[in-house]
Amino acid sequence: MGVFKMRGWTIGDWQAAYRDGATPSSLLRTLLDDMDKEDVAWISLIDHAFLDRQLDALEARRQTLSGASALPLYGVPFAVKDNIDVATMHTTAACPEFSYTATAHAAVVQRLVDAGAIVLGKTNLDQFATGLVGIRSPYGAVPNTFDPDYVCGGSSSGSASVVARGIVPFALGTDTAGSGRVPAGLNNIVGLKPTVGALSGHGVVPACRTLDCVSIFATTVADAELVFRQAEGFDAADGYSRGRPDDALAALPAKPRFGIPARPEFFGDAQSEEAYAQALARIAETGAECVPLDFSLFDQVTALLYDGPWVAERYAAIEGFAKQHADAIHPVVRDIIFRAREFSATDAFNAQYRLAALKREADKLLASVDALLVPTAPSHYRIDEVAADPIRLNSHMGKYTNFVNLLNWCALALPAAFRGDGLPFGLTLIGPAWSDQALSAFGKKWQALQALPRGATGEAFVAPVTAAADSEPAPGYLRLAVVGAHLSGMPLNRELTERKAVLAEATTTAATYRLYALANTTPPKPGLVRSSSGATIAVELWDMPMHAFGSFVAGVPAPLGIGTLELIDGRRVKGFICEPCALEGARDITAFQGWRAYCKAMA
Repeated sequence: MGVFKMRGWTIGDWQAAYRDGATPSSLLRTLLDDMDKEDVAWISLIDHAFLDRQLDALEARRQTLSGASALPLYGVPFAVKDNIDVATMHTTAACPEFSYTATAHAAVVQRLVDAGAIVLGKTNLDQFATGLVGIRSPYGAVPNTFDPDYVCGGSSSGSASVVARGIVPFALGTDTAGSGRVPAGLNNIVGLKPTVGALSGHGVVPACRTLDCVSIFATTVADAELVFRQAEGFDAADGYSRGRPDDALAALPAKPRFGIPARPEFFGDAQSEEAYAQALARIAETGAECVPLDFSLFDQVTALLYDGPWVAERYAAIEGFAKQHADAIHPVVRDIIFRAREFSATDAFNAQYRLAALKREADKLLASVDALLVPTAPSHYRIDEVAADPIRLNSHMGKYTNFVNLLNWCALALPAAFRGDGLPFGLTLIGPAWSDQALSAFGKKWQALQALPRGATGEAFVAPVTAAADSEPAPGYLRLAVVGAHLSGMPLNRELTERKAVLAEATTTAATYRLYALANTTPPKPGLVRSSSGATIAVELWDMPMHAFGSFVAGVPAPLGIGTLELIDGRRVKGFICEPCALEGARDITAFQGWRAYCKAMA
C-alpha cells in the first residue's frame, strides 16, 4: 500500500483498510517515512520509537477489548495543535522559548488514544493561539492549501493544512474567537467548534480559558462528529468542563429556519459575496428558509473580546513568561496581549455585566430561528496583505466568529462553494449550547447535497449509505434500546411484540459501557453499566407506541430500569440500565460485546 494511496483517506477508509488485512504498523510506518520534515504546517513529528510505543499500547488495548471493533478510531492517525499536550513531546504554543515537555496527554488526546487513534505530530499555529491568519509564528507562515500566496487562516493553521491536504483524516485545533472555523472555511474542510466545556481543556495552553474550545477538523462532517463523540465527556480536572445534558437537541426541523445577516459584510470582496449568494440558493434546495436578522448586536459582543478586558485573560495565561521574555513573543501577538495592562478589575466586572445583558438579547434573537447561517470568513487575504495590515484584516476575518464563544454557543463550519478565483468559500451554522449534534445532522445532509471535493485532496465526496440509524421513529412511537432478554428471539421479546413494538435496527452503544451477567435472575438477564473503560455493546432499537410505554416500564423489575443510552453514532435513546448495587456476584461479560454472543458461547 503506497503512501499516496493513503493521502486523502477518511476515517472510514482507514477502517476499511484494516478490515481488508492491512496492519497499523505497516500503514503508519509508510506514512511516517514519507512525511516532509520541512513542511511548515508541522512543528514536530513523532519518530519511529514513539510510533512503536503507540502501536504496542494499541495492540494491548485491542487484546484487552477482544478486538479492534471496540476501538472506533483503531489505527487512525491524527494531528494535534501545538498548544495541546502530547506526552513526552514538546508543547511550544509556537514560541520556542516557552517550550516544555509534556508529562501526560491532554485529556482530549487521551480519550482519542483510548479510542485507538495514533498521534502523528504537533502542528503550527498563530503564537499563543492569538490570531485568525496563520502567519504569526516563528516556525513560518502556513500557506493556504489552494494558493500559497493566500493565508491558511488561524490560529489552527497547521491542523487545517494537514487535514485539507489529506495527510491525516482529522486533527485537533482550538477555538476562542474563530480559530477552529476560519481555517476550515479557507481550506474547504469541516471545522466543528463544540459547546464550551464539551471537550476538556485540561492539558491545553489557554488563550482565554473561560472561552476556549478544543476544535476538530476533518474533510467530512461524519468524521468530525465521530471524533467529537469519542472526545467529549465531563472531566473533573477541568473546572470549565461540562457533561452533555440528556435533553440535548438531536436534530433541526425538517425545514429549518436559518437567521442570516440582513446586511452581510464582505469588506469589498465581490468574489466572496457572489459565493455566498450561490450558497444561499443551494440552502433553499434543502427546504430551509433564510430569515434576515439584524446582526449589529453581535458586533457589540465582539467589541468586548478585543476592545475590552477579555484580552487580559490572554495575558493571564502566560503572565509569568511574558514578564520575563517579552522579546520572545511575536510583535503583533505581544501588542495584542500587552493591552491587558490598560484594564482594571472594575473594567472586567463592568464588561461581564454588559455581556450578560447582551447575551439575554442574543439568546432571544437566536430563539426566533433554528440556527444562524453566516459566511465563515467574509474575505480571503494574501499573506503580504495581512503582514502589511495585521490587526484590521485579522478583525475582518473574525466578523462572523468572534462572538460565538462569548455567548456560549456552538458552531459548525462547512465547505460551501468555490469562488470565481478558485479559492474555497465556507458557511457556518451557529446554534445554542448543546445543539452540536443537531448542527452535524444538517451538516451531513448539506455536504451530501453539495458533494464538493474533500479539502484540497481532489478526492470526491461520497455520501455514506443512509441507514436506519438516521431515521426517526414514526409519530406516536418511542425508540427503546434493549440489550438482553428482550432481544429478538429471547424469552422476554414478547413483551415488546405484544405492545405492537417494531424492530427499527440493530446497532451498538458508544464505547462507554460494560455488560454483566446478573446473578439469580429468571430468565437470565444482563446489566448494562456506563464506564470510563467500556466497550461497544450490541443492542436492538425497537419503536414502541407511546401509549404502551408506561405499562412496559411498570413491568421492569429492579435492579433494572429505563434510562438514557448513548449509541455509537452519538444518538441518545431510552434503554435498559442497571443499578450498580446489582453487580455484586455478577460476571463481567463485556468481552463478548453483547448478550446474544454470551448466551451462544455458554450454550
